[in-house]
Amino acid sequence: MQKNFSYTLKIEDLTQNKHKYHIEAKGAELEILKQILKVEDVKSFEADIELKLNHKIHRLDIEGTVKAKLLLKSVISLEDFEKEYVAPFKYFYDTQMTYNDIKELDADIEDEIPEIIENGQIDLAQIAIEQLSLVMDDYPKKEGEVFTFKSEFDEETTELTHPFAILKKLKK
Repeated sequence: MQKNFSYTLKIEDLTQNKHKYHIEAKGAELEILKQILKVEDVKSFEADIELKLNHKIHRLDIEGTVKAKLLLKSVISLEDFEKEYVAPFKYFYDTQMTYNDIKELDADIEDEIPEIIENGQIDLAQIAIEQLSLVMDDYPKKEGEVFTFKSEFDEETTELTHPFAILKKLKK
């Protein structure tokens, strides 16, 4: 693997057989993932990915699971905590379609729209990172933490300074 945590495959090198890949980040790659995912730390990251290419219909099916253990900071208590994620995924590429072809598609919102292959290759590590980021919490919090809001103003003060209350006084 390269030092930017990449695992690229050229589509032209794939045969129509099923291909299985296992990707695991170690050492400096975990540090790179920490920066990409913007988390406190990445304890582990691995993905099992299966590819199936069908040349006749120009389709590359991808199915897999990403597993990661992350150290996150709670948005409520600001304490660090570990959380494990398991993200199964499944989608497909059209090996001949371009972005212009996608624009011209007359598709409903429920229709599956294929991913586009750029420069004749795909990056399995980037796919795995993207799939993990889709299941990560936007606002992580520890198990059982609940956000409660307490106003600094009491009801009486709020009623007196409410804009309509002020207008009501002016009317009298």
